[in-house]
Amino acid sequence: MATFPEIPDAAVLTASDTTEAYRHDESHLTGDAPLAVVKPRTPAALRELVRRAKAEGFSLVPRGTGTGKAGGCLPMGPAVVVDMGQYEGRIEVSRPDLALRAPASALLKDVKAAALAEGLFYPPDPNSWDQCAFGGSLATNAGGPGACKYGMTRQWVLAVEALMADGEVHTFGIPSVKCNTGPSLGQLLIGSEGIFGIITGATVRLIPAPQERLTLLLPMERWHDLLELPARLVSAGYLPAAFEFWDPSVLADLRSHGPEAARRMPGEALALLEFDDRDCGTEAFLEGLIEALGDLAEHLQSATDARQREALWEVRRLTSVHLKERYPRKVSEDIVVPRSRVREFFEAMEGMGLPTVTYGHLGDGNLHVNLLAAGETPRPELDRQLVDLFGICVRLGGTLSGEHGIGLAKRDAFHHFSDPYHLEALRGIKQGVDPLGIFNPGKII
Repeated sequence: MATFPEIPDAAVLTASDTTEAYRHDESHLTGDAPLAVVKPRTPAALRELVRRAKAEGFSLVPRGTGTGKAGGCLPMGPAVVVDMGQYEGRIEVSRPDLALRAPASALLKDVKAAALAEGLFYPPDPNSWDQCAFGGSLATNAGGPGACKYGMTRQWVLAVEALMADGEVHTFGIPSVKCNTGPSLGQLLIGSEGIFGIITGATVRLIPAPQERLTLLLPMERWHDLLELPARLVSAGYLPAAFEFWDPSVLADLRSHGPEAARRMPGEALALLEFDDRDCGTEAFLEGLIEALGDLAEHLQSATDARQREALWEVRRLTSVHLKERYPRKVSEDIVVPRSRVREFFEAMEGMGLPTVTYGHLGDGNLHVNLLAAGETPRPELDRQLVDLFGICVRLGGTLSGEHGIGLAKRDAFHHFSDPYHLEALRGIKQGVDPLGIFNPGKII
């Protein structure tokens, strides 16, 4: 195809200098050069894209703002990237329904802000919450620190609007918490990374916004004591809204080379705890928490105002950026192990003897393990190291991705560790809803 014709109600980019950026996301991978990048504004544009894809044999690869870390939005083979950033629609909040509807083009930060303006709360908070698109967060089932208490994006979706293989936009679900009419095709689309269809919008569930927050910094003199803490808190009846951590290696790196705020961070290892319970600002709540922590609470520090809280969270959010700048060829994984087996995981990791630093969501066992020497490691050896890492997680009852997804980056590993029946079932669903394979081929399955 020498040229790509115009699409009604859409902008079409074909020049290589404007499409080159669409070969990359936040992973270490590079996609093929797309035939074009199309920015649809209406269902009519999407309908025409599907018609042409079927007639001319190219695929459609959906994309938000490109903050994904698994290569899920990268073009492969003859493909058109469908940039949903200009798709029509506005954010609408229904207080009586405790629901919010937004187009895929909305930014997640604007979705969260619209809910908060009505005194309501939409919890999903991936690290890129202030940059990523709402549609992308749905397609990848985004997580974040808040998943410790509030779960993943999937738990909050009531209805999904999506372009399917017939060229039409369909709505799956209703804007209510009760809808028991057979299996949910809408839920099937959440986390599917665009392989079944392209999400154009969704209605999500809201809750009243928390009125209190208690943010605590917990320095640990003995690193392994921290690993027992998630189960200890839950057993005592405390479920943090977030429970983040830095291991000794990443904390030492931040102290030596990080921003000024990070250089003052105490302890051999460090935890960031946040609660948003109704009474978490009371002395009684804090006293009960200190009792649950026992001798680990000796150096506990509390953020006394919003400025201090934001400073602590800023260091947490900048950790990924800092490591990428320091080790540009590192490979970062987002594995999961059950809370009760976190210590076993780290003991097994020590046995691997690899230069790694780890931080992330200790409260739900979603750990960001960074292999610092990946860029200097021959690819076959790196692949073996990753298989060994994933194998530890699977043996402990976990999995190879907690929030970043599979995409291209983990496709081979996903096939290696998945139940063959599971894979065949997914392929059968793909064949059923996208028989010509036009939506994001080569990802996940």
